[in-house]
Amino acid sequence: MNAGERSRARRLHSITGLVPVGGFLAFHLYENSLAARGPQAYNEAARRLQQMPFALALEVLVIGAPLLYHGAYGLFLALGGGGGASRETRPGPVLGLLQRLTGVVVFAFIVFHLWTTRLVQIQDHGDLDLYFLVRSTIANPWLYAFYLAGILSATLHLSIGLWTFPVAWGLSSGPRMRRIAAFVSGAVFLVLSVIGVRAIAAFRMAAAP
Repeated sequence: MNAGERSRARRLHSITGLVPVGGFLAFHLYENSLAARGPQAYNEAARRLQQMPFALALEVLVIGAPLLYHGAYGLFLALGGGGGASRETRPGPVLGLLQRLTGVVVFAFIVFHLWTTRLVQIQDHGDLDLYFLVRSTIANPWLYAFYLAGILSATLHLSIGLWTFPVAWGLSSGPRMRRIAAFVSGAVFLVLSVIGVRAIAAFRMAAAP
């Protein structure tokens, strides 16, 4: 893979991490926050999404395919593939390490989450009590900790991607743009993390004896 191909692959990796994967993450965390309103509100919201026209096609093509590319190429980069990034596009040693580590955690969490919630009772998934399923899963303290790690890793990974996005796409690499990107990414991390942690805590409190 030459330099031009690496640059295009990294840009595609960057954009798929924000649109639609990042947008879906924000929406999914909001959807999960409905757990605070109780089982009926949460399950009804989930069923409305599943009953949308072309829901499966949208799920596979608009979310699944970009997510698969972003995850697979991200693992490839984390394992040292794709060549080194230019000095201008590196997020720095600390953020770079966090980006790779959170990417691996998120990849594992997504596989687990899909297997335990989306691929369960697949022939009659619309009638599945997802609220009870999630509540039962995180009643295990280790799985609850794994959910927290997955949520925080996902929000941090997205936030670092937001910080590096303008530089990766050549929009600007000046100090002012970096400050703006840092502020936006920090705000996104804080807001989405609070939403995500509060959502899973709502399930956890319901699971408590």
